Amino acid sequence: MLDTIRRIQFFQDLSDEQLERIKPLVDVFTCPANQPIFEQDEQANYLYLLVRGTVALEYKPYDGTRITLTRLHAGDAFGWSSVVGGKTYTSSITSETEVEAVRIRGSVLQKMCRRIRISDAFCSTGWPNRFSGRWKNSREQVHAILDREINNVHREKK
Repeated sequence: MLDTIRRIQFFQDLSDEQLERIKPLVDVFTCPANQPIFEQDEQANYLYLLVRGTVALEYKPYDGTRITLTRLHAGDAFGWSSVVGGKTYTSSITSETEVEAVRIRGSVLQKMCRRIRISDAFCSTGWPNRFSGRWKNSREQVHAILDREINNVHREKK
């Protein structure tokens, strides 16, 4: 599990101790090729960080056929509806190859969002800059914030 988490660019600078604290908050997710990971309008539970493989982001208009909007590869994230407050996913994700990802419950991230601006933290670390170029927090600040909030989540679980 730790080896998988270490392969994700966002987590690469974390210490072994910090990775150990993150480990209970994430699941390793695997899926064979050509399988749905989640469907449009399904309950939005997880944000996925793609470690290996390719997935298709698909959308079905109410009056048309399903269309592929884009393909995502290692380093990309999907399932944002689970984090930004959507009750359901707005598109479908289908594996095109065998997939390995790390996923975290959107509710866990939402809890952290209420305490800190986690979107600032996620978007300042490099890999998600394709989603927004306006984030400017330093990596050290991000890791300090995450470390503090991970400790808070662990305390609340006890």
